[in-house]
Amino acid sequence: MEKTIAAISTAPAPGGIGIVRISGKEAFTVADRVFRGVSGKAICEMKGYTAQLGGAYTAAGEKLDDVVALVFRGPKSYTGEDVVELSCHGGLYVTKRLLQVTLDAGASPAGPGEFTRRAFLNGKLDLAQAEAVMGIIGASGEQAMKAAEAGSSGLLSRKIQEVKDGLMTQASHLAAWADFPEEDVPEVEEEELLSGIRRGKEALIELLRGFDRGRMYREGLATVIAGRPNAGKSTLMNLLSGCERSIVTQYAGTTRDVVEETVLLAGVPLRLADTAGIRETEDPVESIGVQAARKRLETAQLVLAVFDSSQSLTKEDRELMDSLGDVPSIAIVNKTDLPTEIDVEEIHSRFEKTVFLSAANGEGLPELEQAVSEILDTKDFHPEEGVLFTQRQRSDAQRALESLAEGENALLGGMTWDAVTVCVEDALNALSALTGEHVSEEIIDQVFEEFCVGK
Repeated sequence: MEKTIAAISTAPAPGGIGIVRISGKEAFTVADRVFRGVSGKAICEMKGYTAQLGGAYTAAGEKLDDVVALVFRGPKSYTGEDVVELSCHGGLYVTKRLLQVTLDAGASPAGPGEFTRRAFLNGKLDLAQAEAVMGIIGASGEQAMKAAEAGSSGLLSRKIQEVKDGLMTQASHLAAWADFPEEDVPEVEEEELLSGIRRGKEALIELLRGFDRGRMYREGLATVIAGRPNAGKSTLMNLLSGCERSIVTQYAGTTRDVVEETVLLAGVPLRLADTAGIRETEDPVESIGVQAARKRLETAQLVLAVFDSSQSLTKEDRELMDSLGDVPSIAIVNKTDLPTEIDVEEIHSRFEKTVFLSAANGEGLPELEQAVSEILDTKDFHPEEGVLFTQRQRSDAQRALESLAEGENALLGGMTWDAVTVCVEDALNALSALTGEHVSEEIIDQVFEEFCVGK
Protein backbone atom coordinates (compact mmCIF):
# COMPACT_ATOMS: atom_id res chain seq x y z
CA MET A 1 0.00 0.00 0.00
CA GLU A 2 1.33 3.46 -0.91
CA LYS A 3 2.22 5.49 2.14
CA THR A 4 0.22 8.48 3.31
CA ILE A 5 2.31 11.64 3.00
CA ALA A 6 2.30 15.05 4.66
CA ALA A 7 4.17 18.33 4.19
CA ILE A 8 3.89 22.04 4.80
CA SER A 9 2.34 23.55 1.66
CA THR A 10 2.82 27.22 2.47
CA ALA A 11 5.99 29.27 2.17
CA PRO A 12 8.65 28.89 4.93
CA ALA A 13 7.96 32.39 6.26
CA PRO A 14 5.53 34.02 8.72
CA GLY A 15 2.09 34.59 7.21
CA GLY A 16 -1.62 34.71 7.86
CA ILE A 17 -1.99 30.94 7.78
CA GLY A 18 0.18 27.86 7.53
CA ILE A 19 -1.11 24.75 5.77
CA VAL A 20 -0.13 21.13 6.35
CA ARG A 21 -1.37 18.89 3.53
CA ILE A 22 -2.00 15.16 4.01
CA SER A 23 -2.66 12.76 1.11
CA GLY A 24 -3.17 9.02 0.87
CA LYS A 25 -5.46 6.16 1.85
CA GLU A 26 -4.90 6.86 5.55
CA ALA A 27 -5.24 10.65 5.27
CA PHE A 28 -8.52 10.77 7.20
CA THR A 29 -7.26 8.38 9.88
CA VAL A 30 -4.06 10.39 10.40
CA ALA A 31 -5.96 13.68 10.50
CA ASP A 32 -8.46 12.32 13.04
CA ARG A 33 -5.55 11.52 15.37
CA VAL A 34 -4.54 15.19 15.27
CA PHE A 35 -7.77 17.15 14.78
CA ARG A 36 -10.75 17.58 17.09
CA GLY A 37 -13.68 19.47 15.57
CA VAL A 38 -15.85 21.79 17.65
CA SER A 39 -18.90 19.99 16.21
CA GLY A 40 -17.59 16.65 17.42
CA LYS A 41 -17.72 15.24 13.88
CA ALA A 42 -14.72 13.15 12.84
CA ILE A 43 -12.91 14.01 9.62
CA CYS A 44 -13.70 10.57 8.21
CA GLU A 45 -17.41 11.49 8.50
CA MET A 46 -17.09 14.77 6.60
CA LYS A 47 -18.16 15.20 2.98
CA GLY A 48 -15.67 16.24 0.34
CA TYR A 49 -15.12 19.96 -0.19
CA THR A 50 -16.28 20.81 3.33
CA ALA A 51 -14.44 22.49 6.19
CA GLN A 52 -14.64 22.32 9.97
CA LEU A 53 -13.21 24.46 12.75
CA GLY A 54 -11.41 22.72 15.56
CA GLY A 55 -8.06 22.28 17.24
CA ALA A 56 -4.84 20.37 16.66
CA TYR A 57 -3.62 18.22 19.54
CA THR A 58 -0.50 16.24 20.32
CA ALA A 59 -0.65 12.55 21.23
CA ALA A 60 -0.43 13.62 24.88
CA GLY A 61 -3.55 15.77 24.52
CA GLU A 62 -1.81 19.15 24.49
CA LYS A 63 -3.60 21.68 22.28
CA LEU A 64 -1.27 23.05 19.66
CA ASP A 65 -3.42 25.64 17.88
CA ASP A 66 -6.86 26.45 16.52
CA VAL A 67 -7.15 24.76 13.12
CA VAL A 68 -9.50 24.58 10.14
CA ALA A 69 -9.68 21.17 8.46
CA LEU A 70 -10.59 21.07 4.76
CA VAL A 71 -11.50 17.67 3.32
CA PHE A 72 -11.21 16.43 -0.29
CA ARG A 73 -12.33 12.91 -1.05
CA GLY A 74 -10.55 11.00 -3.81
CA PRO A 75 -10.66 10.83 -6.72
CA LYS A 76 -12.02 14.41 -6.74
CA SER A 77 -8.93 15.94 -5.23
CA TYR A 78 -5.65 17.40 -6.45
CA THR A 79 -3.76 14.14 -6.03
CA GLY A 80 -6.70 11.85 -6.84
CA GLU A 81 -6.43 10.46 -3.28
CA ASP A 82 -8.12 11.37 -0.01
CA VAL A 83 -6.65 14.71 1.05
CA VAL A 84 -6.91 16.80 4.22
CA GLU A 85 -5.50 20.29 4.59
CA LEU A 86 -5.01 21.57 8.14
CA SER A 87 -4.75 25.37 8.32
CA CYS A 88 -3.25 26.90 11.44
CA HIS A 89 -1.91 30.34 12.31
CA GLY A 90 0.99 31.09 10.00
CA GLY A 91 3.89 31.23 12.42
CA LEU A 92 6.92 29.14 11.49
CA TYR A 93 7.04 27.40 14.86
CA VAL A 94 3.38 26.44 15.01
CA THR A 95 3.30 25.23 11.40
CA LYS A 96 6.37 23.05 11.90
CA ARG A 97 4.91 21.69 15.13
CA LEU A 98 1.66 20.84 13.33
CA LEU A 99 3.62 18.95 10.67
CA GLN A 100 5.58 17.03 13.31
CA VAL A 101 2.38 16.07 15.14
CA THR A 102 0.94 14.87 11.82
CA LEU A 103 4.02 12.76 11.13
CA ASP A 104 3.85 11.35 14.68
CA ALA A 105 0.25 10.36 13.90
CA GLY A 106 1.38 8.05 11.10
CA ALA A 107 2.08 10.14 7.98
CA SER A 108 5.40 10.02 6.11
CA PRO A 109 7.29 13.15 4.99
CA ALA A 110 6.45 14.05 1.40
CA GLY A 111 9.32 14.37 -1.07
CA PRO A 112 9.80 17.24 -3.53
CA GLY A 113 6.73 17.50 -5.76
CA GLU A 114 5.25 14.29 -4.40
CA PHE A 115 1.67 15.61 -4.27
CA THR A 116 1.84 16.68 -7.93
CA ARG A 117 3.61 13.43 -8.82
CA ARG A 118 0.69 11.49 -7.40
CA ALA A 119 -1.69 13.68 -9.37
CA PHE A 120 0.24 12.72 -12.52
CA LEU A 121 0.38 9.01 -11.68
CA ASN A 122 -3.34 9.01 -10.86
CA GLY A 123 -4.22 10.59 -14.21
CA LYS A 124 -5.30 13.98 -12.85
CA LEU A 125 -2.87 15.76 -15.17
CA ASP A 126 -0.21 14.87 -17.71
CA LEU A 127 3.51 15.56 -17.40
CA ALA A 128 3.37 18.86 -19.30
CA GLN A 129 0.60 20.06 -16.99
CA ALA A 130 2.59 18.93 -13.96
CA GLU A 131 5.61 20.94 -15.10
CA ALA A 132 3.35 23.96 -15.51
CA VAL A 133 2.63 23.87 -11.78
CA MET A 134 6.21 24.89 -11.02
CA GLY A 135 5.98 27.42 -13.84
CA ILE A 136 3.08 29.09 -12.03
CA ILE A 137 4.95 29.10 -8.73
CA GLY A 138 8.12 30.50 -10.30
CA ALA A 139 6.50 33.03 -12.68
CA SER A 140 8.18 36.42 -12.38
CA GLY A 141 5.86 38.31 -14.73
CA GLU A 142 2.48 38.32 -16.47
CA GLN A 143 3.62 36.63 -19.67
CA ALA A 144 5.44 33.84 -17.83
CA MET A 145 2.32 33.35 -15.73
CA LYS A 146 0.11 33.15 -18.83
CA ALA A 147 2.39 30.53 -20.39
CA ALA A 148 2.33 28.42 -17.22
CA GLU A 149 -1.45 28.75 -16.87
CA ALA A 150 -1.92 27.66 -20.48
CA GLY A 151 0.23 24.62 -19.76
CA SER A 152 -1.60 23.87 -16.52
CA SER A 153 -5.00 24.06 -18.21
CA GLY A 154 -3.89 21.49 -20.78
CA LEU A 155 -3.75 23.87 -23.74
CA LEU A 156 -0.18 22.90 -24.65
CA SER A 157 -1.06 19.21 -24.31
CA ARG A 158 -4.01 19.67 -26.66
CA LYS A 159 -1.77 21.31 -29.26
CA ILE A 160 0.62 18.36 -28.99
CA GLN A 161 -2.33 15.97 -29.29
CA GLU A 162 -3.45 17.68 -32.50
CA VAL A 163 -0.03 17.04 -34.03
CA LYS A 164 -0.12 13.45 -32.79
CA ASP A 165 -3.60 12.86 -34.18
CA GLY A 166 -2.47 13.94 -37.63
CA LEU A 167 0.62 11.75 -37.50
CA MET A 168 -1.34 8.83 -36.06
CA THR A 169 -3.63 8.89 -39.08
CA GLN A 170 -0.60 8.66 -41.33
CA ALA A 171 1.07 5.93 -39.26
CA SER A 172 -2.11 3.83 -39.06
CA HIS A 173 -2.64 4.00 -42.80
CA LEU A 174 0.96 3.03 -43.48
CA ALA A 175 0.76 0.12 -41.03
CA ALA A 176 -2.52 -1.15 -42.45
CA TRP A 177 -1.19 -0.93 -46.00
CA ALA A 178 1.96 -2.86 -45.06
CA ASP A 179 0.40 -5.48 -42.77
CA PHE A 180 -2.79 -6.30 -44.64
CA PRO A 181 -2.00 -6.15 -48.36
CA GLU A 182 -4.76 -8.66 -49.13
CA GLU A 183 -7.43 -6.46 -47.51
CA ASP A 184 -9.20 -3.64 -49.28
CA VAL A 185 -7.01 -0.93 -47.72
CA PRO A 186 -6.83 2.33 -49.69
CA GLU A 187 -3.47 2.88 -51.27
CA VAL A 188 -1.15 5.31 -49.51
CA GLU A 189 -1.01 8.54 -51.49
CA GLU A 190 2.50 9.95 -51.46
CA GLU A 191 1.35 13.54 -51.77
CA GLU A 192 -1.10 13.18 -48.90
CA LEU A 193 1.55 11.55 -46.72
CA LEU A 194 4.06 14.28 -47.51
CA SER A 195 1.48 16.94 -46.73
CA GLY A 196 0.71 15.36 -43.35
CA ILE A 197 4.37 15.20 -42.38
CA ARG A 198 4.90 18.81 -43.37
CA ARG A 199 1.89 19.98 -41.34
CA GLY A 200 3.39 18.27 -38.32
CA LYS A 201 6.75 19.90 -38.98
CA GLU A 202 5.21 23.36 -39.26
CA ALA A 203 3.33 22.98 -35.98
CA LEU A 204 6.48 21.83 -34.17
CA ILE A 205 8.61 24.62 -35.66
CA GLU A 206 6.07 27.13 -34.36
CA LEU A 207 6.12 25.56 -30.89
CA LEU A 208 9.93 25.59 -30.80
CA ARG A 209 9.95 29.22 -31.84
CA GLY A 210 7.61 29.97 -28.96
CA PHE A 211 9.98 28.25 -26.52
CA ASP A 212 12.85 30.55 -27.41
CA ARG A 213 10.60 33.59 -26.99
CA GLY A 214 9.05 32.28 -23.79
CA ARG A 215 12.40 31.61 -22.15
CA MET A 216 12.98 35.36 -22.16
CA TYR A 217 9.93 35.83 -19.93
CA ARG A 218 10.71 32.89 -17.66
CA GLU A 219 14.42 33.35 -17.11
CA GLY A 220 14.83 37.03 -17.89
CA LEU A 221 17.49 38.66 -20.04
CA ALA A 222 21.06 39.38 -18.99
CA THR A 223 20.95 43.16 -19.41
CA VAL A 224 23.97 45.42 -19.06
CA ILE A 225 23.82 49.15 -18.32
CA ALA A 226 26.99 50.44 -19.95
CA GLY A 227 28.59 53.78 -20.64
CA ARG A 228 31.46 56.00 -19.66
CA PRO A 229 31.79 57.33 -16.10
CA ASN A 230 29.17 59.82 -14.90
CA ALA A 231 26.84 59.19 -17.85
CA GLY A 232 24.10 58.32 -15.35
CA LYS A 233 24.22 54.54 -15.32
CA SER A 234 23.75 54.16 -11.58
CA THR A 235 20.96 56.74 -11.55
CA LEU A 236 19.23 54.72 -14.26
CA MET A 237 19.77 51.55 -12.25
CA ASN A 238 18.10 53.16 -9.24
CA LEU A 239 15.23 54.47 -11.37
CA LEU A 240 14.49 51.04 -12.84
CA SER A 241 14.95 49.29 -9.48
CA GLY A 242 12.72 51.70 -7.63
CA CYS A 243 15.29 52.04 -4.84
CA GLU A 244 18.82 53.26 -4.13
CA ARG A 245 20.50 50.12 -5.49
CA SER A 246 23.68 51.84 -6.76
CA ILE A 247 25.73 54.58 -5.15
CA VAL A 248 25.45 57.87 -7.04
CA THR A 249 27.95 60.74 -6.68
CA GLN A 250 29.27 63.51 -8.86
CA TYR A 251 32.66 61.77 -8.92
CA ALA A 252 33.62 59.63 -11.93
CA GLY A 253 34.48 56.02 -11.16
CA THR A 254 32.19 55.62 -8.12
CA THR A 255 30.86 52.27 -9.38
CA ARG A 256 33.78 49.83 -9.28
CA ASP A 257 31.98 46.50 -9.13
CA VAL A 258 29.00 45.04 -10.95
CA VAL A 259 25.74 45.85 -9.13
CA GLU A 260 22.87 43.51 -10.01
CA GLU A 261 19.10 43.66 -9.72
CA THR A 262 16.15 42.05 -11.51
CA VAL A 263 13.38 44.38 -12.68
CA LEU A 264 10.28 43.96 -14.84
CA LEU A 265 10.18 46.22 -17.89
CA ALA A 266 7.72 45.82 -20.77
CA GLY A 267 6.64 42.60 -19.09
CA VAL A 268 10.13 41.10 -19.44
CA PRO A 269 12.33 40.34 -16.40
CA LEU A 270 15.63 42.13 -16.99
CA ARG A 271 18.59 40.89 -14.96
CA LEU A 272 20.23 44.29 -14.76
CA ALA A 273 23.94 44.76 -14.22
CA ASP A 274 25.15 48.28 -13.47
CA THR A 275 28.78 48.22 -14.53
CA ALA A 276 31.77 50.42 -13.92
CA GLY A 277 32.23 53.31 -16.32
CA ILE A 278 34.24 52.16 -19.32
CA ARG A 279 37.41 54.22 -19.67
CA GLU A 280 41.17 53.94 -19.46
CA THR A 281 42.31 54.29 -15.85
CA GLU A 282 45.46 53.83 -13.82
CA ASP A 283 43.50 53.09 -10.66
CA PRO A 284 44.05 49.31 -10.15
CA VAL A 285 40.71 48.82 -8.36
CA GLU A 286 38.69 50.76 -10.92
CA SER A 287 40.56 48.91 -13.69
CA ILE A 288 39.25 45.58 -12.37
CA GLY A 289 35.71 47.00 -12.50
CA VAL A 290 36.20 48.18 -16.09
CA GLN A 291 37.44 44.73 -17.13
CA ALA A 292 34.38 43.15 -15.46
CA ALA A 293 32.14 45.58 -17.36
CA ARG A 294 33.72 44.60 -20.69
CA LYS A 295 33.26 40.89 -19.91
CA ARG A 296 29.59 41.47 -19.10
CA LEU A 297 29.13 43.14 -22.48
CA GLU A 298 30.45 40.02 -24.19
CA THR A 299 27.66 37.86 -22.69
CA ALA A 300 24.86 40.43 -22.60
CA GLN A 301 21.50 39.65 -24.21
CA LEU A 302 20.44 43.29 -24.08
CA VAL A 303 22.49 46.47 -23.60
CA LEU A 304 21.25 49.81 -22.34
CA ALA A 305 24.01 52.11 -23.60
CA VAL A 306 23.92 55.36 -21.63
CA PHE A 307 25.25 58.66 -23.05
CA ASP A 308 25.48 62.07 -21.37
CA SER A 309 23.45 64.47 -23.51
CA SER A 310 25.11 67.49 -21.88
CA GLN A 311 28.53 66.54 -23.28
CA SER A 312 29.95 65.78 -26.70
CA LEU A 313 30.61 62.18 -27.69
CA THR A 314 33.99 60.95 -26.52
CA LYS A 315 36.44 58.26 -27.56
CA GLU A 316 34.99 56.00 -24.84
CA ASP A 317 31.45 56.53 -26.15
CA ARG A 318 32.44 55.51 -29.65
CA GLU A 319 34.44 52.51 -28.42
CA LEU A 320 31.33 51.33 -26.57
CA MET A 321 29.23 51.67 -29.73
CA ASP A 322 31.83 49.75 -31.73
CA SER A 323 31.92 46.93 -29.17
CA LEU A 324 28.19 46.14 -29.22
CA GLY A 325 28.14 44.20 -32.48
CA ASP A 326 24.84 42.39 -33.03
CA VAL A 327 23.68 42.49 -29.41
CA PRO A 328 20.20 44.09 -29.14
CA SER A 329 20.98 47.56 -27.82
CA ILE A 330 19.11 50.72 -26.91
CA ALA A 331 20.83 54.09 -26.80
CA ILE A 332 19.75 56.12 -23.78
CA VAL A 333 20.54 59.79 -24.18
CA ASN A 334 20.48 60.75 -20.51
CA LYS A 335 20.37 64.07 -18.63
CA THR A 336 17.82 65.62 -20.96
CA ASP A 337 17.09 68.11 -18.17
CA LEU A 338 20.44 69.78 -19.05
CA PRO A 339 21.42 71.72 -22.21
CA THR A 340 22.14 69.33 -25.10
CA GLU A 341 25.68 69.10 -26.48
CA ILE A 342 25.74 65.50 -27.81
CA ASP A 343 25.63 64.68 -31.54
CA VAL A 344 22.17 63.11 -31.64
CA GLU A 345 22.40 62.24 -35.32
CA GLU A 346 25.46 60.06 -34.76
CA ILE A 347 23.63 58.22 -31.97
CA HIS A 348 20.61 57.66 -34.23
CA SER A 349 22.82 56.27 -36.97
CA ARG A 350 24.36 53.66 -34.69
CA PHE A 351 21.30 52.33 -32.84
CA GLU A 352 18.00 50.84 -33.86
CA LYS A 353 16.31 52.47 -30.86
CA THR A 354 17.18 55.75 -29.13
CA VAL A 355 15.46 57.01 -25.99
CA PHE A 356 15.77 60.48 -24.48
CA LEU A 357 15.66 60.25 -20.72
CA SER A 358 16.30 62.06 -17.49
CA ALA A 359 17.16 59.27 -15.09
CA ALA A 360 17.24 61.83 -12.29
CA ASN A 361 13.53 62.65 -12.53
CA GLY A 362 12.15 59.71 -14.52
CA GLU A 363 11.11 61.63 -17.64
CA GLY A 364 11.25 59.32 -20.65
CA LEU A 365 10.76 56.06 -18.74
CA PRO A 366 7.56 55.13 -20.68
CA GLU A 367 9.50 55.63 -23.92
CA LEU A 368 12.25 53.33 -22.65
CA GLU A 369 9.68 50.66 -21.84
CA GLN A 370 8.22 50.98 -25.34
CA ALA A 371 11.67 50.71 -26.90
CA VAL A 372 12.39 47.54 -24.92
CA SER A 373 9.08 46.06 -26.08
CA GLU A 374 9.84 46.88 -29.72
CA ILE A 375 13.45 45.72 -29.83
CA LEU A 376 12.51 42.42 -28.14
CA ASP A 377 9.42 42.13 -30.35
CA THR A 378 7.15 41.23 -27.44
CA LYS A 379 3.86 42.22 -29.11
CA ASP A 380 3.64 39.05 -31.24
CA PHE A 381 4.19 36.64 -28.36
CA HIS A 382 0.97 35.01 -27.17
CA PRO A 383 1.78 32.59 -24.32
CA GLU A 384 -1.89 32.10 -23.52
CA GLU A 385 -2.13 30.10 -26.76
CA GLY A 386 0.16 27.40 -25.33
CA VAL A 387 3.97 27.27 -25.56
CA LEU A 388 6.74 24.87 -24.60
CA PHE A 389 8.19 26.03 -21.30
CA THR A 390 10.80 23.50 -20.13
CA GLN A 391 14.01 22.27 -21.69
CA ARG A 392 12.70 18.70 -21.48
CA GLN A 393 9.66 19.62 -23.55
CA ARG A 394 11.85 21.45 -26.03
CA SER A 395 14.13 18.41 -26.43
CA ASP A 396 11.18 16.08 -27.08
CA ALA A 397 9.65 18.49 -29.61
CA GLN A 398 13.03 18.90 -31.33
CA ARG A 399 13.43 15.13 -31.50
CA ALA A 400 9.98 14.80 -33.06
CA LEU A 401 10.79 17.51 -35.59
CA GLU A 402 14.05 15.81 -36.58
CA SER A 403 12.23 12.50 -37.05
CA LEU A 404 9.66 14.12 -39.31
CA ALA A 405 12.44 15.79 -41.31
CA GLU A 406 14.04 12.37 -41.78
CA GLY A 407 10.68 10.96 -42.86
CA GLU A 408 10.24 13.75 -45.39
CA ASN A 409 13.72 13.14 -46.80
CA ALA A 410 13.06 9.39 -46.95
CA LEU A 411 9.85 10.00 -48.86
CA LEU A 412 11.41 12.45 -51.30
CA GLY A 413 14.42 10.14 -51.71
CA GLY A 414 12.23 7.28 -52.89
CA MET A 415 12.84 5.03 -49.88
CA THR A 416 10.37 2.33 -48.85
CA TRP A 417 7.19 3.02 -46.85
CA ASP A 418 8.76 1.09 -43.96
CA ALA A 419 11.49 3.70 -43.62
CA VAL A 420 8.94 6.51 -43.58
CA THR A 421 6.81 4.63 -41.05
CA VAL A 422 9.74 4.30 -38.64
CA CYS A 423 10.34 8.05 -38.78
CA VAL A 424 6.69 8.91 -38.16
CA GLU A 425 6.53 6.46 -35.25
CA ASP A 426 9.71 7.95 -33.76
CA ALA A 427 8.07 11.37 -33.89
CA LEU A 428 4.97 10.00 -32.16
CA ASN A 429 7.09 8.43 -29.42
CA ALA A 430 8.87 11.72 -28.79
CA LEU A 431 5.57 13.59 -28.50
CA SER A 432 4.16 10.91 -26.20
CA ALA A 433 7.22 11.39 -23.98
CA LEU A 434 6.55 15.13 -23.92
CA THR A 435 3.13 14.66 -22.33
CA GLY A 436 4.27 11.70 -20.23
CA GLU A 437 2.31 8.92 -21.93
CA HIS A 438 5.47 6.94 -22.60
CA VAL A 439 8.26 8.12 -20.36
CA SER A 440 10.81 6.40 -18.14
CA GLU A 441 10.77 6.47 -14.35
CA GLU A 442 14.11 8.27 -14.50
CA ILE A 443 12.59 11.16 -16.47
CA ILE A 444 9.66 11.36 -14.05
CA ASP A 445 12.12 11.53 -11.15
CA GLN A 446 14.05 14.32 -12.86
CA VAL A 447 10.88 16.36 -13.40
CA PHE A 448 9.62 16.17 -9.84
CA GLU A 449 12.93 16.54 -8.03
CA GLU A 450 12.90 20.18 -9.16
CA PHE A 451 9.63 20.82 -7.31
CA CYS A 452 9.40 22.31 -3.84
CA VAL A 453 8.32 20.08 -0.99
CA GLY A 454 4.59 20.43 -0.31
CA LYS A 455 3.48 20.85 -3.91
